[in-house]
Amino acid sequence: MRILHLTPGTGNFHCGSCLRDHALIKALRMRGHDALMAPLYLPLVTDREFGTQELPVQIGGISLFLQQKFTWFHKLPRFIHNWINKPNFLRKASKRMGMTSAKVLGEMTLGALLGTEGRQWGEWHKLLEWIRTQGKFDVVSFSNSLLTGLAPTIAKELGIPVVCSLQGEDSFLDTLPEPYRAQSWGAMQRNARSIRRFIAPSQYYADLMRQRLDIEPSQIKVIPNGIDATSFTTSSPDPNWPVIGYFARMIHGKGLTTLVDAFIDLAKRGTVPRVKLRIGGAKTPIDEKYVAGLVSKLKAAGLANRVEWHPNLSFKDKVHFFHDLTIFSVPATYGEAFGLYVIEAAASGVPVVQPDHGAFPELIAATGVGVLCKPDDAKALADALETLLNDDELREKMSKTAMAKVHQEFSATRMAERFEAVLLEACAVAV
Repeated sequence: MRILHLTPGTGNFHCGSCLRDHALIKALRMRGHDALMAPLYLPLVTDREFGTQELPVQIGGISLFLQQKFTWFHKLPRFIHNWINKPNFLRKASKRMGMTSAKVLGEMTLGALLGTEGRQWGEWHKLLEWIRTQGKFDVVSFSNSLLTGLAPTIAKELGIPVVCSLQGEDSFLDTLPEPYRAQSWGAMQRNARSIRRFIAPSQYYADLMRQRLDIEPSQIKVIPNGIDATSFTTSSPDPNWPVIGYFARMIHGKGLTTLVDAFIDLAKRGTVPRVKLRIGGAKTPIDEKYVAGLVSKLKAAGLANRVEWHPNLSFKDKVHFFHDLTIFSVPATYGEAFGLYVIEAAASGVPVVQPDHGAFPELIAATGVGVLCKPDDAKALADALETLLNDDELREKMSKTAMAKVHQEFSATRMAERFEAVLLEACAVAV
């Protein structure tokens, strides 16, 4: 099967969706498919090879921004567009993304979702023309539903079935100011009619997005995200220095504030002597002020020497990061669509404590890797961490169970098998 997978790049930091897409395409190729991954907006970044990309960025974020502002922009000479879309230029621009106002972000999001009716179509149309030049694809796959403005034209003019993955878009769309929030959801509902199949990473998210997109249950399938589980090593922490780990973007929304507060509480109790906190994951320039505030809080508590910070690690360093952990937690403040970091911890045999919402109950039930606690409650998190850290036998049991389950159900190979089945089904559906 010939597959075109369109995925937005981040330019300068790792994200779970990028890692999932990279693993999926690699696994599909291993199954004999001609799968091509084309980056949009910014260059792709993975934690194995910084800046690795399948192709040059097809539609640059700067070009789309200028097209939104000036509808004649797409008519400028090609050399101007080529210069603007140079990888290094796009990466530099990505570091300023936090300076985008909420209004501009709303305009850009809605503009993309409106498709042919939006101001950005002069640029997006170039992507359609590029697809025409690449030979016949059996199916086009979107990494997320924010790309669905392309679906009606791809389906109607190119005659190619479209499938779309769902990766937590609701948490982004719901932060947009009105009227962009309501209009964006309305545009996505209209675009959904041109999608053969949606793919959700959890039943929780399938149920949520089925309602918000107003689609039939048969139109959405659940395929858990997968990883190359064999690349992770079994954790072997120092029993004299128990370590709590966190590995996600260093932002409030991922619950880092809650975890720091819980760590301070736990350290003051003295029930887990010499406990340490190790924080890793993506950190962008706009996260610096937030992280600095947490550093100051830890210094004030006299615990700065027990906390390590490891931003933007390579894949090799991330494996080593998990290898030294006793326990793991990313207490996200919102309902996560999945939580790839939970599977990475499970693959390393590291028990987790996660909030009882979103996809976390499903992941813990499926892997046996940990326990749940009350969301957004530092004391409840500290209680759960304390209990698990003081129960060596339970952690050992969780570790063995989780590693076996990840290899069985959450491998990249298993994800690709399920994805392939959905693609075949989508292609077989009558237009």
